[in-house]
Amino acid sequence: MMCSHLSVFALLCNSWQSQYEMMCEYLLTWRIFQRFSSRVSDPNPWATAMNNLGMPPMGMTGQPLMPDFDPNLGMMAGITSMNPMMPGLGIVPAPLSQDVPAVKEIIHCKSCTLFPPNPNLPPPATRERPPGCKTVFVGGLPENANEQLIMEVFGQCGDITAIRKSKKNFCHIRFAEEFTVDKALFLSGYRIRLGSSTDKKDTGRLHVDFAQARDDLYEWECRQRMLAREERHRRKMEEDRLRPPSPPPIVHYSEHECSQLGDKIKDDGKFPEAVRVLLTWLERGEVNRRNANNFYSMIQSSNSHIRRLMSEKSQHEKEMEEAKEKFKTALAGILAQFEQIVSVFQAASKQKAWDHFSKAQRKNLDMWHKQAEEIRNMHNEQLMGIRREEEMEMSDDDMEDAPDSKDSEDSGVSQAEALKEENDSLRCQLDAYRNEVELLKQEQGKNQPIRSEEDSTHSQQLSFLQQALQGMQKQLLNMREELKQREVELEKSLEDKQLLKNQVQTLKEGLQNLQNTHIMQVCLAECVLGLCLCMILFPISGIISTFLHVHPFGASIEYICSYLQRLDTKINPGEVEALLSRLPCTFRQELTGVGASLEKRWNFCGFEGIKST
Repeated sequence: MMCSHLSVFALLCNSWQSQYEMMCEYLLTWRIFQRFSSRVSDPNPWATAMNNLGMPPMGMTGQPLMPDFDPNLGMMAGITSMNPMMPGLGIVPAPLSQDVPAVKEIIHCKSCTLFPPNPNLPPPATRERPPGCKTVFVGGLPENANEQLIMEVFGQCGDITAIRKSKKNFCHIRFAEEFTVDKALFLSGYRIRLGSSTDKKDTGRLHVDFAQARDDLYEWECRQRMLAREERHRRKMEEDRLRPPSPPPIVHYSEHECSQLGDKIKDDGKFPEAVRVLLTWLERGEVNRRNANNFYSMIQSSNSHIRRLMSEKSQHEKEMEEAKEKFKTALAGILAQFEQIVSVFQAASKQKAWDHFSKAQRKNLDMWHKQAEEIRNMHNEQLMGIRREEEMEMSDDDMEDAPDSKDSEDSGVSQAEALKEENDSLRCQLDAYRNEVELLKQEQGKNQPIRSEEDSTHSQQLSFLQQALQGMQKQLLNMREELKQREVELEKSLEDKQLLKNQVQTLKEGLQNLQNTHIMQVCLAECVLGLCLCMILFPISGIISTFLHVHPFGASIEYICSYLQRLDTKINPGEVEALLSRLPCTFRQELTGVGASLEKRWNFCGFEGIKST
C-alpha cells in the first residue's frame, strides 16, 4: 500500500515539474522577445519560436501575428495550447474585483474567433429578466453558422439542454441552470468570425438577451409552489409541535365506570378530571330512570366539594392577610432603620463634626445622605400606598352596605323573580321525593316478612329521604315567607312609582297649559299691535278690515270701493286692490264660481292665527 502511494506521489511531482519547466521556458522566451522586439522587423522568428512551444503566435496587443496559423501544427506531444492573454502569465493582469468592470478579451474557439466590443461603447440594452429565466435569445449570428458552432461557443457557459435555430440569423438557447444565462449575456456585443474567412456570411455581431419561455415559467412556478408547500409543511409541523396535547377521550357510561367516578369525585386530586367526565355524561344524555340515583349521588358529592373549596379559599385568604401583615411589619422595621441611618447622616452634617472631614469625604457623605433619603421616601410612599388600599377596601365595604334606592328596586324585582323560579324547582323536587318515599313504602310493605340487607338499605334510604324532605319543606316555607315579603315590598315600590308618575304628569300638563296661554296672549298682542299699526299707517286698510270683518263671506273689490267712495270720492279701485294684495297676512282673495260666473272676493284673515293656536 505504501509503495502505491509513493508511486502516485512521484507521478504528480513529475507532472508538476514538467509544467513548471514549460512555464519557465515560456517566460524566458517572452523576456527575450521584449528585449529584441524593437530591433526585430520580421515576426517569423518569433512566430516560429512560439510555434515550437505549441502556442499560437500573438503580438504585444494580443492580435495574432499569423492569421493562417494552425494550432495543431508544430505542437509538442503532451502539451496543450495556451493562450498568452491568459490571466496570471504576466502578459494580462489578473481579473480585478467585482466593483471594477471586467475587461473583455479575445476568445478562441475550435472553428471560430470572438473579438470583444469597443470598451468605450455603452453596454448593450437588455429586457427585464423573466422569473426563472434559463433561455436566451442570440441574434447577429453568421449566415453559415450551424448548431455545432452555437454549441461550441455557448457550451463554455454551461450545459445546454435545447437549441432552437431559425432560418434567419438568430436562435434560442435553453440552459440547464439559471446562473449560466449571466455568463451567456457576457458574450453580447462580441464580433464572431468563422475560421480565418473575411466573407460577410462568415461574420456577425452577437446580441444576447433574456428570452421569455413557457418552460422556464412553468418550472419556476412549480419550484415556487414546492417552496410554498415546504413552508406550509414547516409551519404545520411547528404548530403541531407547539400545540398542547389533546385531552384523553371520555369513556361511555357503565356501572363499573360510574362506581370508579364516584370514588374519583371524592378524591381531591382527581376531582377536576372526574367532574369533566360527569359533565360530559350529563350533556350526552346518559341519565335515565335506572341510573338517576347514581347520578344524583355523584352530583351530591360534587356539591359537598364546595365546602372544601370554601375552606381552602378562607385558608388562602388568611395566609395572604398574614403575609400582608408580615410584610407591613418588616417594611416598618426597615423604615425605622432607614430613619436611624438618615439621623446619623444629619448628625454628621452638623458643624462640630462636619469641619473635621476632608473635601472628598464631605462629598461622599452628601451623596450617601441624598441616596438614603430617596430610598426612605420611596419606602414611605409604598407603606402609605398599602394603608390607602386598606382604607379604600373598608370604604368600598361601607358603600356596599348602603346601595342606591333605584338599584335596590331593580335588585328586588330580580330577586323576586329568582325566588319564584327557585320555589318552582323546589316544589318539583319535593314532589319527586314524595313519589320516591311512596315507592319505598310500598316496596317495604310488600317485602316486610323477608328481612334482608335490601330492607336495611331501603330503610336507610327512606330515613335519608325523609330528612331531606323535611329540610326541603323548611327551606320551601322560608322561601315562601321571603317571597311574600319581597312581593309586599315590590307592591309598595310600584305604588310609589305610580304616584310619582302621576305627579310628574300633572306637572307636565300644568306647564303645557301655561305655555299655551302665554303663546295665545303673545299672538293676540301681536295681532292687535299689527292692526293698530295698520290703522295708524294705513287708515284705509283699517276701514277695509272693519268692513270685511262685518262681512264674513267676503266682498268684491267694487263693493269695497263703493263703500270707501262715500268717505272719499278720490279712491280708485286699482289702488285699493294693490293695497289689499300688499297685506297677505290680513287680507286674502278667494275665487268663487266657474267660467263666466267667476267672482273674486276679499276676506279678512287677521285673526286666523289666533284661532289656530
